[in-house]
Amino acid sequence: MNIEKDHMNIALRGVFILTIAGLVTKILSAAYRVPYQNIVGDIGFYIYQQVYPFYGMSVVLATSGFPVMISKVMSDLGHGKSEQDRSKIMSIAMIYLTSFGVALFFLLYIYSQPISKIMGDAKLAPLIEISSFSFLLVPFVSLLRGYFQFEQNMQPTAVSQVVEQGFRVSFILISSYFFIYFGYDLYTAGWGALVSSVMGSIAGFFILLFLWRRNKKRRLHWNLSASIQAREIVLTLLKYSFSFGITSLLLILIQLVDALHLYALLLHNGIDEEMAKVAKGVYDRGQPLIQLGTVVATSFALSLVPAIAQAKMNQNEDFIKEKLQISLKLCLVIGAGAAGGLIALIDPINMMLFKDISGSKVLMILSGSILFTSICLTMFAVLQGLGYTFVPSIAVVIGVSFKYFGNIMLIPKYDVTGAAISSLVAYFVVALVMMVFIKVKGFSFPYLRTIGQIGMAIIIMVITLKLGMAYVGPETRAHSMIISLIGVFIGGIVYIVLILKMKVFSHSEIQYIPVVKKLFK
Repeated sequence: MNIEKDHMNIALRGVFILTIAGLVTKILSAAYRVPYQNIVGDIGFYIYQQVYPFYGMSVVLATSGFPVMISKVMSDLGHGKSEQDRSKIMSIAMIYLTSFGVALFFLLYIYSQPISKIMGDAKLAPLIEISSFSFLLVPFVSLLRGYFQFEQNMQPTAVSQVVEQGFRVSFILISSYFFIYFGYDLYTAGWGALVSSVMGSIAGFFILLFLWRRNKKRRLHWNLSASIQAREIVLTLLKYSFSFGITSLLLILIQLVDALHLYALLLHNGIDEEMAKVAKGVYDRGQPLIQLGTVVATSFALSLVPAIAQAKMNQNEDFIKEKLQISLKLCLVIGAGAAGGLIALIDPINMMLFKDISGSKVLMILSGSILFTSICLTMFAVLQGLGYTFVPSIAVVIGVSFKYFGNIMLIPKYDVTGAAISSLVAYFVVALVMMVFIKVKGFSFPYLRTIGQIGMAIIIMVITLKLGMAYVGPETRAHSMIISLIGVFIGGIVYIVLILKMKVFSHSEIQYIPVVKKLFK
């Protein structure tokens, strides 16, 4: 019993380490885009964001998608097995992932010109070629992280993630500054940013390799002759590639659809090339806002996922339902609050971060996505913890399909506003699928009452902020920063007080929310 308890404590401690590392890397990933946009401007931001989804796909797969897959395959097929069997699983996984990485590398490198023409900008081809190299690192990074996670050793994964992101962000900002300072064009600056990104991935890989070689206990070796069936390993890899791989790519795939469609459709609408690039660059300002808002909204809710997974192992259905309900409430409360606050303060925040208020109306629409992405990411983690790994992937495929067809229908009529609406609808559809599935599985949730209370709190908060800003406008960046910080403080206080006064959370539920519990006391 004590051994089982110790094992669970190690697992929970590992999840905590990975969660902290994930928060740090996500914050860095979102935050660096602001100074980068300030350095290269909207057109430079457009150039980078057009190609980023390709590189971002490799990062997400190597950070969360494939390591989780490897860890899960090893747990399912290698737990309690011999060293020979484990070595064969890892060997076949190496062949599988290497084939995947090399195939994507050649696909992007060879077809960089056709892809850039689909995007409507042939000058992006060299940047796509550089981003393709990141896929050559995916197999090795994924295998090392996955095996470490299988052994409940989360520190190497956490350290490598933070180092990788730290190097990447530093290289991008330094290289971009010098390219612009010495008079290079924006496409060269974008190329430098992608090279810097790949260098960050290399740094993360070498950290993992160092930690792997330092551990003398590892005896895994190349083996394809063990008794375990290769067919079983490959089928399990295929199954988890879809369930964990596709699920982890939700935000990147939505960005990829815009990268392939938006600029080309704007040109088709008769918009001038430079104006279209500026419009796409302004539209892309929404990405760091969505990322930061989602990180804040999911950080509290995801803290309950390990407890839900443990309850699933113990078959404690009542505990699962209770914690799932709290997770959903946290998602709705924080996600809605972040989205509502950002919508109310979008002009000063836009000026503070990006120098002007261009595209504020479009960013208001995109800000609503924070609520739905928060629900999506939290529900993905919860459902995977409960063993439902297939449904989130189906939801992502459905959502990306809505985004694709939404762009085709809406961009010709409404330009970048149409793209923002299609993104909002896509995230809403994914969240809706998740919520319906949860309901079908018998997990109750007081939708109307809670949503009504949160909605009322949001309306009062937004009215308060709008009345407070009625006689002030974002005239300068310094002025905008003051307005934004004061607005966030006042809006946050009003919203929290309303949520507590309306008793959205019961006294017993508050006891399970770490920070809120202390504040409540």
